[in-house]
Amino acid sequence: MTTHLFALCFDANDPLRLARFWAGVLGWEMADDPHDGIALLPSDDTGFRIRFFSTQEQKAGQNQMHFDLTSTSLEDQQQTVATSLGLGAQHIDIGQRPEEGHVVLADPEGNEFCVIEPGNNFLADCGFIGALACDGSQEVGYFWSEALGWPLVWDQDQETAIRSPRGGPKITWGGPPLMPTTGKNRLHFDLAPPVDGDQQAEVDRLVSLGATRIDIGQDEVSWVVMADPDGNEFCVLTPR
Repeated sequence: MTTHLFALCFDANDPLRLARFWAGVLGWEMADDPHDGIALLPSDDTGFRIRFFSTQEQKAGQNQMHFDLTSTSLEDQQQTVATSLGLGAQHIDIGQRPEEGHVVLADPEGNEFCVIEPGNNFLADCGFIGALACDGSQEVGYFWSEALGWPLVWDQDQETAIRSPRGGPKITWGGPPLMPTTGKNRLHFDLAPPVDGDQQAEVDRLVSLGATRIDIGQDEVSWVVMADPDGNEFCVLTPR
């Protein structure tokens, strides 16, 4: 068995407020996280939890990753937008064209997300979180396909996408040109080796695929901080 995507983590100035926002939008249950954070537990087959941890750093620049939320109808799209705005989201302009059918919003801490129009065939059957849409190279799409053991479901014009064999959201990368780096990413993946696996062996495997170990001032912790081939941070946890 390969490592699995245990969680998507948000750095948050107010973790409780941000967790409450996303719990309200997604309809997921809030729970305490064992590492002094807050977790949201999926109520569907998304396959990973969402974790929120405190940071003093302020958001700078556009995130490298965002949610694409799907809609079953125009009314459903409007309801998701209305619910999000009511919980503290706001409309933002990231250069989207007026003829594009999706609505671009930001959560209370400025993290971008999109509410996709109905009839999007690419995200059909992916669930409410249709995709984690990432800024990234073709190389990094190949890396994550190997790292997670998720097959490529799109690989054209340097754009890539992968999806778990068990279903759930896709992870997509838009290819070049890549956005400039503006400090540590606000969102990152937590990976967990299989229960009977070995953390160091998994770290070694990821290094062989193109990852690197990095130091972000984590001191003595049980997890290993790494970066993918595009320089995006992620953590390898102990088996769980």
